[in-house]
Amino acid sequence: MKIFLGSDHNGFFLRTELARYLERAGYDVIDDGDTKPDPQDDFPIFAQKAVSDLLSSDDNDPRGILICGSGQGMCMAANRFKGIRAALGYDRESVRAARSDDDANVLCLPAVTMKRDDANVLVETFLNTPFAAAPRFKRRIAQLDELPH
Repeated sequence: MKIFLGSDHNGFFLRTELARYLERAGYDVIDDGDTKPDPQDDFPIFAQKAVSDLLSSDDNDPRGILICGSGQGMCMAANRFKGIRAALGYDRESVRAARSDDDANVLCLPAVTMKRDDANVLVETFLNTPFAAAPRFKRRIAQLDELPH
């Protein structure tokens, strides 16, 4: 599974730690974030890069993880792209439901309040929870894809 990571300066350190964690776990990690924390950077640039790479990936189930201060900005930016279902992860149940019910393909994390060990748990939940694929869930995802941009 390919995992595309992106963050602004607020999420720089959490992103680099997650990249190492995921690589050690055997995932194919593509780090679309900056090489150094720059307080002048803007989260939409990194969200666009990671999401564009995810959407053009040849992987059959690519995922994205985006990190900014609150996680909200990255989530808003990612969800502007058709085919992206980004969810803000703040606890295991929210992440589990986002994957199981909504087939979330991008997890957004809040760097300001997220501890590394908690982030690892949420990422594992995100990567290991299958989409339930119930007809009502598929219908709702199709409706999302039909919303105008």
